[in-house]
Amino acid sequence: MNFSTHKNQLKHMVIGVLMAYAITAIAFLAYAMLVTYTNMSESSLPMVVAITTLLSVIVAGFDAAKGAPKRGWLWGMAAGFLYILIMVTLMAVTLPAFAVDGRTLTTVIIGVAGGGLGGILGINLRK
Repeated sequence: MNFSTHKNQLKHMVIGVLMAYAITAIAFLAYAMLVTYTNMSESSLPMVVAITTLLSVIVAGFDAAKGAPKRGWLWGMAAGFLYILIMVTLMAVTLPAFAVDGRTLTTVIIGVAGGGLGGILGINLRK
């Protein structure tokens, strides 16, 4: 791979992660509105976060792998990891009680695996 191919691939990965965060923001806003304006309780929040995170990293991996000539799974995993790294960093900065624990490790695993799945789909479904 030459420099321009790497640059193009990194562009696809960044765009994928940005799209994933857009999906996350829309999903969380929709959930917040449902909780605020209906009788829905917040007890389903952990499930909503997990499902939204999984779908978002799949999208990030899919977009990251679209421009890859090969190894879509690897580019997808990298995009999933980048998404989770940004999320964990933001949580560490904004939440005073944040601690790296088993839940954080599970989130990293979900992010990397979901990104890899998205990468497999992205490289195999491209036109």
